[in-house]
Amino acid sequence: MLKARLRTSVRVLTLLSLAIFLSSSERSQAQTYPSRPVKIIVPFPAGGTADAIPRVIGDWLSRKWGQPVVIENRSGAGGNVGAEVVYKSEPDGYTLLSAPPPPLVINQNLYPNIGFDPTQFEPVIVTAQVPNALMVNPNRIAAKTVPEFIAFLKANPGKITSATQGNGTTSHLTSEMLQMMANVQVQHVPYRGSAPALQGLLAGDVDFMFDNLGVSLSLIESGKLRLIAVASEKRLPSLPDVPTMAETLPGFESAAWYGVVAPPKTPKEIVQKLNSDIGSALQDPDVRDRLKKLSAEIVGGSVDATAKFMHKEVDRWNAVIKTANVKMQ
Repeated sequence: MLKARLRTSVRVLTLLSLAIFLSSSERSQAQTYPSRPVKIIVPFPAGGTADAIPRVIGDWLSRKWGQPVVIENRSGAGGNVGAEVVYKSEPDGYTLLSAPPPPLVINQNLYPNIGFDPTQFEPVIVTAQVPNALMVNPNRIAAKTVPEFIAFLKANPGKITSATQGNGTTSHLTSEMLQMMANVQVQHVPYRGSAPALQGLLAGDVDFMFDNLGVSLSLIESGKLRLIAVASEKRLPSLPDVPTMAETLPGFESAAWYGVVAPPKTPKEIVQKLNSDIGSALQDPDVRDRLKKLSAEIVGGSVDATAKFMHKEVDRWNAVIKTANVKMQ
């Protein structure tokens, strides 16, 4: 009996020692992190807002850390390709994912099989959000208001083309929302990201697009594209004369947000450090000014708040997918 108790005590002490060692090891990692370059994977092509925002944040972090922050674009499958790379990376904080909603909260309800479980990522922070907006090629569509645009779609059922950032992206689901709420039909033309979709719209290969205002705003200001309405809840202070979609279609709201996550099982101390440092970047006047030029609204918040937000977003977009009966093409 005494020997059994001794064996049990030894096992308990061994486990406690191991736990203490692992805890102190993680704290040590966090104290020296980062000691080498950090890679942020963006699962969409360069040139869009999803690419621009982490470059602004990464530039600030590289100066704070004294280490290079490298942005790597790994596009494909609605963001799944890049997300899977990060998911399978070492959980040491040196490979991160910066992405809009698709690979984080949408694709698991849209794609039949994906090579990762987005719910297992370690949420770090949501950096910013940018409202989606309805824009058209003025050489192909004469409509200047939402009612005129809807009337044009109803007069040409299934003939007008809608460019999107790809299957399952917020621009795709927003286009589906339009068809559902306005009772219209359009042709979906998926591209591999915002930049190529905008190029198609500019070239007149497609008629209209729901895109975030970040990169596209300069094209609107130059007259190359026409802004019909924004999909924010209220009119934007920076664009007070531009109506919202909801003024014609009550309840119509869509925004693209940009979250940073780490591979599953990344030490909590490193996740907290990332949250704190990126949060500090978001308070920097220069960073805020650069993001404002992308029509981005700062979000930030704690790790717990980020996790809760993403969980709610899974439910919200899943409801849109089911209601609009969105299927992968």
